[in-house]
Amino acid sequence: MAQSEDMTRCIAHCMSCYQTCLGTAMNHCLETGGRHVEPNHFRLMMACAEMCRTAAHFMLINTPHHRHTCGECAEICSECAKDCERIGGMDECVAMCRSCAQSCRAMAA
Repeated sequence: MAQSEDMTRCIAHCMSCYQTCLGTAMNHCLETGGRHVEPNHFRLMMACAEMCRTAAHFMLINTPHHRHTCGECAEICSECAKDCERIGGMDECVAMCRSCAQSCRAMAA
């Protein structure tokens, strides 16, 4: 069974979000310090990046379990977007997490 256009788009969102969260955490947050490296915030960004990568992986291998990983990914991405917004100065991460959450929510349905 071939991937749908929606799934292909969701994989792209997940991979972009993975790249953005990991890159932002490892560069912007680590270098900025302060609230950007609060353990809960930093762990959330790492969890978000990893969950995005896992959700993309599950869709790529075309397992029906992707619905579960996409559902969890949507939740974590929403939480990450809110936290990045709370801390501030991470608009790209906020936008990317929001679009990934929306895309994953649709795939989980």
